[in-house]
Amino acid sequence: MAKSNILFIINPISGGKDKLKIPALIDANLDRSKFNPNYSFTEYVGHAAEIAEEAASKNFDVIVAVGGDGTINEIAAKVMQQQKVLGIIPFGSGNGLARFLKIPMNTAKAIQVLNGMHTIQIDTGTFNEKFFFNMAGMGFDAHISSVFVGNKKRGLSGYVKLGLREMINYKPETYHLLIDGKQYTREAFVVSVANSSQYGNNAHVSPQASVTDGLLDVCVIKAFPLYKIPLLAWYMMSAKTDQSDMVEIIKGRDITITRVDDGAIHIDGEPYFMGREIAVSIVPLSLNIIVPPEEQKK
Repeated sequence: MAKSNILFIINPISGGKDKLKIPALIDANLDRSKFNPNYSFTEYVGHAAEIAEEAASKNFDVIVAVGGDGTINEIAAKVMQQQKVLGIIPFGSGNGLARFLKIPMNTAKAIQVLNGMHTIQIDTGTFNEKFFFNMAGMGFDAHISSVFVGNKKRGLSGYVKLGLREMINYKPETYHLLIDGKQYTREAFVVSVANSSQYGNNAHVSPQASVTDGLLDVCVIKAFPLYKIPLLAWYMMSAKTDQSDMVEIIKGRDITITRVDDGAIHIDGEPYFMGREIAVSIVPLSLNIIVPPEEQKK
C-alpha cells in the first residue's frame, strides 16, 4: 500500500509552548508504514496559510496544524479549498475545536489519532466571506482578542486576568440580527457565532452546537451586572449556558449582524477589524478532518 505524504505545519509560538521537540515526538508515535512525514515551522502571521497553499502542488494528502485555533484557521481554509484532509495537534491557548472534536490534548495521543485516519466532514462558517471553523464574534470577546494579541503572558491565566481588568470599563452594544429572515434587536455584551460548542478551555457558550448540522448558533450574551460574572463562568464551564437567562441562542443559516460602529471582531480567536454590517453564512460539510474513531461514529 502506498504511503500518504503528510505535512506538519508547526506554529512555534502558539499557546506559549516550546514545540522544537515536536518532530521527535511525531517520529516516535506516527505510523511510518502509512505516512511519509514532512515539517514546516511558521515564521510570521499568515505564514501557515502560505505553506498550506504551496503544499497543494506538492502531493500532500494530509496537512496537520500544530498550534491553536488561529493556526488551524489559516491552514484549514486552504485544506478545504484543495479538498485535502486536515489533522490537528492542539497546542494553543484554548484549543476550542480540538476539544470539541475530542482530539487529545496529550501530544503523543493526538499524533496516534492521525494513524487511524478516521475522517469526518464538518461545516464551516464565513464572516464577511472570511472562513471560521470554531467560533467568530464581536463584542467583549473580540475586544479582548484585540488587546490580548500584544500580551506576552499567553495562556488561560493571562487571558482571565486581562479579561477581568477590561470588563470593568466595557459597555454593552446594540445589535440588529437578521437570522433566516427573522429580525431581532438585542443589547449584548457579546454576540458569538458558534460552529462548535466552546471558545476553548472547556468554556462552552453553545452546549448543543454541532459541526455537522448545517446550522450556526448565534449566541447572545446579554448585558449583566459584574457580580454575575462567577455565575456566567459556572454556566460556561458546566456546559449549561443554554439553561441560563443571561444567554440567548438562535440557530440559523443566513445571518446578518449590524452594529452601531465599525470595530473589532474575532475569527477563531484572532482579532480583525470589520465594518458595521457582518454577513454570516455556513458551508455545510465542507472540511475533511481526522478525528478519534468514537467521534467518527457519531
